[in-house]
Amino acid sequence: MQRVRSAVITCLFLPLLPLAAAAAVFGTVRGVTHDPSHRPVAGAEVTMRAAASEYTQTVQTSESGEFEFRVVPVGEYTVSVKQASFADAEQRVVVVSGSVPVVHFQLALAEQRASVVVAERADALTPQSSTPATMVTRQDIGRTPGADLTNSMAMVTDFVPGAYMTHNQLHVRGGHQVTWAIDGVPIPNTNIASNVGPQIDPKDIDYLEVQRGGYSSAYGDRTYGVFNVVPRTGFERDREIEINTTYGAFHQTNDQVSLGGHSERLAYFASVNSNRSDYGLETPGPEVLHDRVWGLGGFGSLIFNLNPANQLRLVTSLRRDDYQIPNDAPAVDAGVRDVERERDALVDFTWLHTISPRVLLTVSPFLHFNRANFDGDPNDTPVSATQHLDSTYAGAQIALNAVTSRHNATAGLYGFAQRDGEFIRLLANDGSGAGVAQQQKPTGHLESAFFEDQFKLTQWLTLTAGMRLTHFSGAVSENAASPRVGAALRIPHLNWVLHGFYGRYYQAPPLSTVSGPLADFAVTQGLGVIPLKGERDEENQVGLTIPMHGWTFDTNSFRQRARNFFDHNSIGNSNVFFPLSISGARMRGWEFTLKSPRILRRGEMSVAYSYQHAEGQGAVTGGLTDFAPPDSGYFFLDHDQRHTLHVNGNVTLPRRAWISASMYYGSGFTDGSSDVPAHLAPHTTFDLSLGKAISESWSVSVVGLNVANRRFLLDNSLTFGGTHYADPRQVYAQVRYRFHY
Repeated sequence: MQRVRSAVITCLFLPLLPLAAAAAVFGTVRGVTHDPSHRPVAGAEVTMRAAASEYTQTVQTSESGEFEFRVVPVGEYTVSVKQASFADAEQRVVVVSGSVPVVHFQLALAEQRASVVVAERADALTPQSSTPATMVTRQDIGRTPGADLTNSMAMVTDFVPGAYMTHNQLHVRGGHQVTWAIDGVPIPNTNIASNVGPQIDPKDIDYLEVQRGGYSSAYGDRTYGVFNVVPRTGFERDREIEINTTYGAFHQTNDQVSLGGHSERLAYFASVNSNRSDYGLETPGPEVLHDRVWGLGGFGSLIFNLNPANQLRLVTSLRRDDYQIPNDAPAVDAGVRDVERERDALVDFTWLHTISPRVLLTVSPFLHFNRANFDGDPNDTPVSATQHLDSTYAGAQIALNAVTSRHNATAGLYGFAQRDGEFIRLLANDGSGAGVAQQQKPTGHLESAFFEDQFKLTQWLTLTAGMRLTHFSGAVSENAASPRVGAALRIPHLNWVLHGFYGRYYQAPPLSTVSGPLADFAVTQGLGVIPLKGERDEENQVGLTIPMHGWTFDTNSFRQRARNFFDHNSIGNSNVFFPLSISGARMRGWEFTLKSPRILRRGEMSVAYSYQHAEGQGAVTGGLTDFAPPDSGYFFLDHDQRHTLHVNGNVTLPRRAWISASMYYGSGFTDGSSDVPAHLAPHTTFDLSLGKAISESWSVSVVGLNVANRRFLLDNSLTFGGTHYADPRQVYAQVRYRFHY
């Protein structure tokens, strides 16, 4: 793929020299209580408490001993039962989006003084779902080295198999088009790799649910990963303010002030953060030159229970991130000073209305603004490039969910209108002043209808079927029908879950492409522009989940095929991209995760491993092309890496101290400089953090990233500003202080 992209860009821009010389995060928890003779226990008090906050719900069992909790946010919970004639009992449960966990209580007589606790840690087992998912908690983010830094993606890469960072972009399962969702509402973004700044600060996340394939029909715009964010709400605070500050290598500082609290009807959380460092983006060589980053952000969350049938939720986020594009020594000598300025703003409002005990209506209007402005230095060679791109999205999601004893059905609508504003200028800097510029304001819109039913055929077999219908209108108009089918088989006695899935997806194309004066100039160079069409993907996978004594082992084998596979190419040593698509791509492999319970009440560990192929095929089918015939067969995509392994562990030490470590191994990305298919050398890095709670209010920690300071060539695809070296060693200290107000 690198050869195809590089040839096109070279043909367009090097001739300038002779002219001059890119569903809801809620579930339902149901259960039943029985006495020792297996008769229903009526009138028992059942309470569900969040594991990491003060969020609670309380109900009473019916005459048949049944109970149900509705509109339960994603997360880990403890469900406890109290009844005067019986001993107290409790179990732990994990709620994932769209799930309906069923909890069974066999109560013991009160005089036996027994208490039932199923596990120290809840198993992430969803026997009704065919979607492989990884749940990352607020504690995981806080303890994993570097994961709570504003610009970090370690909360994803350290826990999700096949997830890694290369050329400053997050990739999952061989692709980089992913969906971020807040409270289950997808945040629209049709651009491809135009931003490196974060969508949301990790410190503002309560739970992150990462789905990797097998998606519900409520999702479908991006194929390779869905990140459901459950934001901080204030239920974990009691009118408290927390100050979090860091300082360390490269004059790094990463600071946040947050406050939160709650009452029976209201919960609120707000934060303001800032960050700066002399090391921001991956460098083109071992030296760190002209690589400063600084940013500001704000976040707010509000939940108000208007009455038992109506809940209002509001989430707002603002981000400003500025980056210097890193230089090599010749660029420093030439005085090159390229910069990238990014802005992101989001407002997401949700109304949850309980129509009946088993029917829920969710209405979520949203507004999203995103900006990526690149300003190239006049001294750039061979071309000085400038690109300013603003994208505004306004839309809504409406979903209706109904749960019965056998069915968990969802139907809804999702859509948005989009308006872009883009300015591109290219200037040859050999003294002639030759160049070209264009400005455009394209518009488009997308509408989708989705419906799905999760049918519990038996106690051990659940079938899922759904459909997503999409219409997109922009530079092209397209329609897509995306069916999804899945099955989950719970093996009796063993309690293992075997699951399979087949589905299709449609991803709308970017609005911005080569046009106007830039397209006219391309024609004079023997090039042409093909309108970008949407990417169409097909996925099948099979997996097995094994819970055993608190341990959870999950393995999946997957295969994905794409038509009009979205990719991008950069202009010179910059992050100015032309979106393009190629005829086809295939991603295939297998992966596993292992997660432990609390070991000796001291520590936990997790393992995430992936073996995969990411390959492309055929010619350019959208964007800028020279119409050259492609090489026959498949070729490695620039982010192809066969083996990816992450091992994490944390241990609670005496005197309220703790230690956490992470190890990452990668077998090497595609060697773009090789004349034959090849990969770069394997690489391993190690991160470590050590912390201690000094008091109820104060805690300190020291973090080391890449503690061995292994600098190696990570990627040489010439994507996103040139070749890239691994991050250098970074050591910093962190102080947290919390107090009541």
